[in-house]
Amino acid sequence: MENTEPRWLNSEEHDAWMTLMGVFMRLPTALDAQLQRDAGLSHFEYGILAGLSEAPDRTMRMSVLALLAEGSLARLSQAVGRLEKRGWVTRGPDPADGRYTLATLTDDGWDKVVASAPGHVEHVRGLVFDALTKAQVRQLHEIGRRITTAIDPDNPCPTSRSTR
Repeated sequence: MENTEPRWLNSEEHDAWMTLMGVFMRLPTALDAQLQRDAGLSHFEYGILAGLSEAPDRTMRMSVLALLAEGSLARLSQAVGRLEKRGWVTRGPDPADGRYTLATLTDDGWDKVVASAPGHVEHVRGLVFDALTKAQVRQLHEIGRRITTAIDPDNPCPTSRSTR
């Protein structure tokens, strides 16, 4: 019988873990607060609008959008319903396969993303990137990519836009 002693974290790993957990807990709240205050959107809703704004014809299958937004289909459906009531998104059957529903960003939804993005990106810069060197930004990208791949090897981080 093999002894399976836990691989406890050493002090450096523990400190890094506690710091990372602090980021995980505080960053979503800070992003949500700014978007709620300045745009009347949750961070999840903004992610939906932003995702659709970058899709071909500003349209995406709800199932794909749920994966992109890192939310369940039920949570996405509720959020899209709220966005639909505000005139920012429409839903309809996929003409290629009626079993799927398409979400489409309306012109008003596009205007909402365009109006909300500058404040959001400034907040992201202030919370994350202004505190880092260029080398640390590259390291952060690589660390995030490696952790995401370890969590889900079949669905790694979305493609980066390093060619921008």
